[in-house]
Parts: sequence; C-alpha cells; structure tokens
Amino acid sequence: MVADGWSGGAPPAVLSRGRRGSARQVVHDVLRRRVLSLELPPGAPLSESELAAELGVSRTPVREALILLADEGLVEVVPQAGTRVSRLSVAAVRTAQFVREAVETAGLALAVSRAGAADHRALEELLERQDHARREGDVDAFMALDDAFHARLLEVAGMAGAWSVVDEAKTHLDRARRLSLPGDHRVEDLLAQHRLVARHLRDGRSEAAEATLRAHLRLVLEDLEGARVRHPGLFDDGPGASRPGRVRRTGGRRVPTTPARPTAHRPERGAP
Repeated sequence: MVADGWSGGAPPAVLSRGRRGSARQVVHDVLRRRVLSLELPPGAPLSESELAAELGVSRTPVREALILLADEGLVEVVPQAGTRVSRLSVAAVRTAQFVREAVETAGLALAVSRAGAADHRALEELLERQDHARREGDVDAFMALDDAFHARLLEVAGMAGAWSVVDEAKTHLDRARRLSLPGDHRVEDLLAQHRLVARHLRDGRSEAAEATLRAHLRLVLEDLEGARVRHPGLFDDGPGASRPGRVRRTGGRRVPTTPARPTAHRPERGAP
C-alpha cells in the first residue's frame, strides 16, 4: 500500500467466466482500476505472463490492454527494463486540473439558474452517501460518489456530456488525489466543500458557488508538493528529474523521456 489509514474497499477484481465484454476490454478495466487506485503504484513492473496467469487469459489480451493503457499515459516501457506503471507527472496533474476547473466552473454558472427541487434533493442524497462512505472508510466508494456529485452538477447545467471530457482529462489527477485521501482531515475538507457548493447552488449564489468549487478543485495542487516529499519515487518530474521532451541516458545510450508503447516490448518466449 502506498498510503495507510483507509481501506481500499473490495478485493482486487479478477476475470470470471461469463463476464461480458471482450477479454482485452475486461483486462484493461481491471488493470486501469488497479493503477488508478494505486494498488499498482507508479513504477510497479508489469509482466504479461504473470498478469495473464492471474486473470486466466492468454497473453494476447493482456498485451493489447497494456497498449490501451499506454495510450492513456498509465503504462510505459523503459528500455532494457520492461513494462511498468508510469510514474506520476506533476505537469500532467496540473494540466488535468486546469481542464477540469475550466469545464466545471463554467458548468456551475449555468447550473445555478437551472437547478430545481429535484436536483437539490439528488445532490443531498449523493452527499449523504458520500458521508456514509467516509464513516465506513471506503475510499473506492468515496471517490466514486465524488465523481457522481461533480457529474451531477454538469447534468444540472444541461452539460452532462461534458463529464466525459473531464473524466478523460483527470486520469493522472485521480492518482494524485489518492495520495491525499487517507488523511481524515482532507476527506472531511472535501465533503464540507461539496456541502457548501450545494448550499450556494440552492441559495442561488452563483459567485460564491463558483469560488467554493474553484478552491475545492485546487486542493489537489496544494497536496501535490507534500506528496512528492512523502513519495518521491512515485513521481517522474520531481526536483532534478527529467522533464518531458528531454533526453536522458539509459544503459549507456540516449533515449527520449517520452514513454514508449508496449508494442515495442519484445514478446516473452512461448507467447501466443
């Protein structure tokens, strides 16, 4: 475990017979969930053969799933070292936060004039469920309900489709958020800010709602420096580390810092 103090909820998901969807997609979903939850922490090695044996599939869907994860920036190939979970990028986290803040604050401005009684009740119900997850120490449920609350705000604004933009942008952001969530004070801060946003929305206080949401979404940036101090090995662009686009030396030769795709990984012996 990267951080202590909170339960990760249910045990790791594995494949089972009869589950819908292609093997590639199912493997992708399982591995993606493990990466985002930090069950597979940044820098963790990934073996096609070991993952295939664990999940009960051939290595082909595992290899294809790793390619999809590489396209999302969650997996990289290190020359002469193999495939691993990509380390956290401060630059990527800041970019994701910028996109999220721009979309969600614009949506909230619209939501203030559109929200009705049913919307307010739905938001309050989500907050009660999130508070229950907090009391139970269920980090997975807490984060899922956090996303549901933000997605609902965009739905109230009439911009439900914008959530897919936010969801795609916040891949690296979610991993950074996980590093701060085990602290009870931070969990309480997040929930308190959700409640305040909902209250301002109910009272029709547009500027106050937007200011609260903006501060709420910037908490991850406040936690970022502390996370790099506590977990320096999880970040790829900490003080003194290589920056994207620069060249570093690996094994006596110069290679770009941009992660390679798993297709460049030489198949292991006996691969199908």
